[in-house]
Parts: sequence; C-alpha cells; structure tokens
Amino acid sequence: MRSTDGLRDQLDLVRRRIQAAARRCGRPAEAVTLVGVTKGMPAETVQEAVRLGLSDVGENRVQEADAKQQVLGCLRPVRWHLIGHLQRNKAKLAAELFDVVHSVDSLALVDTLSRQAHARPRPLEVLIQVNVSGEPATFGCRPEEAAGLTRVVQQAEPLTLRGFMTMAPFAENPEEARPHFRRLRQLRDDVLAACSLPPEAGRLSMGMSHDFEVAIEEGADLVRIGTALFGPRA
Repeated sequence: MRSTDGLRDQLDLVRRRIQAAARRCGRPAEAVTLVGVTKGMPAETVQEAVRLGLSDVGENRVQEADAKQQVLGCLRPVRWHLIGHLQRNKAKLAAELFDVVHSVDSLALVDTLSRQAHARPRPLEVLIQVNVSGEPATFGCRPEEAAGLTRVVQQAEPLTLRGFMTMAPFAENPEEARPHFRRLRQLRDDVLAACSLPPEAGRLSMGMSHDFEVAIEEGADLVRIGTALFGPRA
C-alpha cells in the first residue's frame, strides 16, 4: 500500500498519462474515466484515494466490495464498478452494491441480474464482456454472440446497456494488446449499428495498468487501473 503522498503522486502521474494518450489520438482527456481497481487493498486505502479525488472504484469480487462498503459506507458520489467475473448466485448482492457491472457475458446472467435489479431505485448499468482474444481461460461471450446478448439486454427493463468490455492477454509489450482493443472497437461499432443503438450505449472498458495508453488510443472510455495507482498487492 502506498503512503498518502505516494498515492497522490501516482494519481497525478496516471492522470497525466491518460491526458497524453488522449491527446495523441485527438480525444479530450475528460472522455476517459479512470476506474481505480482496489482489489486486495484495505478500505482505508480506498477512502484515501476517494479523498484525493478518485470518483470511480473497481472491485473484482462482490464479497470484497461488500466488506469495504460496510466499513466505508456508500462513499457517494463514488461509483462502484464490478469488473470481475460475476457468478449468478452473487447477482442479488451485486445489484445492491454496484452502479456498473462490466462482466455480463451470458443470457443466463442477464436474466438473473434483470430479476435481481428490479428492487433498485434506478436501472443497473451493464457492459457486455467479450472474449475477443479467444483464449479459453478468459471470460466473456464469443464475438459472434455479442449482438444477440445486446438485444436481450435492450429488453431487460431494470438494466441499461453502457457498452462493452474486454481483457487483452498480458504481454510485456503493450503494443501486442492493440489488435484486441481494435477488434472490440470494431465489434462495438457493428453491434450498435445492427441494434440501432445510440453512441452512449457503446462505451469501451479496456486497458489496465500495463496497456491502458494503447487502449485509450484505440478508443477506451474506461480504463481499469490498480497496480499503477496502488502498487503491488500483498
């Protein structure tokens, strides 16, 4: 865990890198949302990051977010993002805890989340996770399934489609992730056209600590950054 000064410095550094990457491709830095991934970090670190201006917090596990929110309260106006794989038996709690779920990848999960989100005061925002790399160990629907899944989300009244998410295979050279990010962007464009959806339904969640600048250059609207902000996890 970084000290307060160290965390402030890293937040500033990551924001400057986001600005530079956006500038290189002619995009405003404000178009990119920094989601600080706090997996493995204590609640006090989340609280400090929020105090320093972090507005979006990402968690991989429902149970870990639950424990932190019990310590911290809801920390509004912070937005909580579930970025890890969601099991259907955790859908009820996820619908209670999170503002955005990035990892919707099956018809069964859409059905379960839709039923569990009815009790919410506002729709649950979701992104469809697509396994564009084809790696068997990576979660996400197949690219050819994305349009059908999108149509089902469109019909799920308690859910609002906000876009698409992917995870590129880790590589020492971030440039190796570029084709995967580009493929998701192209898939997003095709699905929005096929489903007659507006641009606001097509935000792209892609890029992590080691490759987020390449992701921004390829159109990322949300970047999920943990280690570059908080340091290595214990």
